Amino acid sequence: MAHQRIAASLASIPLSLVIPGWSTLVGQTPLSACACKRLSTVNTKPNTAADGNASFGCPFTEMVTAKAWVLKKQFEGFPKTSDFDLKEIELPNLKDGELLLESVFLSVDPYMRAYSRRDMKEGDIMIGTQVARIVESKNPAFTVGAFVVADSGWRTHFISDGKNLHLLPSSWPESLPISLALGTVGMPGLTAYFGLLEVCKMKPGETVLVNAAAGAVGSVVGQLAKIGGCKVVGCAGSDDKVAYLKKIGFDEAFNYRTIKSLDEALSKASPDGYDCFFDNVGGEFASVAINHMKKYGRIAVCGAISLYNDSVPQKGPYMQIPMIFKELRMEGFLVSRWKNRLEEGVKALLKWVVEGKVKYHEQVTEGFENMPMAFIGMLKGENLGKAVVKV
Repeated sequence: MAHQRIAASLASIPLSLVIPGWSTLVGQTPLSACACKRLSTVNTKPNTAADGNASFGCPFTEMVTAKAWVLKKQFEGFPKTSDFDLKEIELPNLKDGELLLESVFLSVDPYMRAYSRRDMKEGDIMIGTQVARIVESKNPAFTVGAFVVADSGWRTHFISDGKNLHLLPSSWPESLPISLALGTVGMPGLTAYFGLLEVCKMKPGETVLVNAAAGAVGSVVGQLAKIGGCKVVGCAGSDDKVAYLKKIGFDEAFNYRTIKSLDEALSKASPDGYDCFFDNVGGEFASVAINHMKKYGRIAVCGAISLYNDSVPQKGPYMQIPMIFKELRMEGFLVSRWKNRLEEGVKALLKWVVEGKVKYHEQVTEGFENMPMAFIGMLKGENLGKAVVKV
């Protein structure tokens, strides 16, 4: 069983590999809480504390001016650079219990497009996740210099009370990019992990189909399915991506942009059909793929990137007939369902990455000013692996 294979792998994982915040910070070296020289984008002003003494023994307290991307205009169809606006926000001095953080890497993900209309109004800071460095702290639980994963949106600097920050451990391998906490060892990797184990419930010897297979989630799905003893078929949008899928162990892969028929391509890749379908795309692809499912097959609906930019909802064909006659199970999910099991997933993913069993590729865009461009490029499928922005 796939669960037994996973359990066997987990048994040998050193606890030092656990990402704290999802567990416990181990061995964090205390650093000075003084951040007088921390940033170049600051306005230096004398401290006005009541006792006349500078906080943390520093002669000045620096007022930090953060940059943030806001949603200027609700997206209509495909996002445009004109839909975003870059703002500057002067941050106040820290209060007791607070800390100042500086974003190092920021994530761009498909969910941001889907959630924008549901959860955001014009003028709001764009939602999103970052790996950030603590540059000043008045919270004893967090030391200057430590790295955290935060959900604080598209901004260069921000103040936090420490809640919902996930610390990276000092034991994170130096050879491993910390940006992987936004990708293979972060939300996308966890989505693949729980989607396969808990929704698809893959078993050794089964055949797994995944679309958007060269993306942040899909590339991990395929590799975890191989670890679980499955045959894996992937679909991607370029020949380079198909070559990458073969390189990381996919049994079959095809370029959906160049095939004459999706129906024929799916049949050729697995004539006997598919036990599990991990769907990141939705739309026409899902409508065709469902007819290639084996009886009692399972479909994990993770995303629907083909639909996110539609101004008018797509119509049919409809799925009820094949679902009835094949007795299929289709289930949508959000990775937050397993928030109490994040430690388990992170331990497994980090172990497999360190061992080389799960490979990764990142599409890194340089410069905070290029956040909208990176986001739009990701939605167009220009990225191979995880798309991140380095500040």
